[in-house]
Amino acid sequence: MIIDSVLLVILVLLHSAKGDGFGSMGGDGKFFFPSRGLEDGLNRVTIVAATIFLSVSLCIGLM
Repeated sequence: MIIDSVLLVILVLLHSAKGDGFGSMGGDGKFFFPSRGLEDGLNRVTIVAATIFLSVSLCIGLM
């Protein structure tokens, strides 16, 4: 469970911001953000890690 929780934190921190943030500096918002395909893959991996984390937490809570 510790490995999954650390992985989940790392995956969430790897996501790009949805707001302007640093992307608006310099006029080109795509400069600081990865391509869309990479973001979609990261979303899927994060959802899987979150599902595993919630399932394990629920099982431990029911014991």
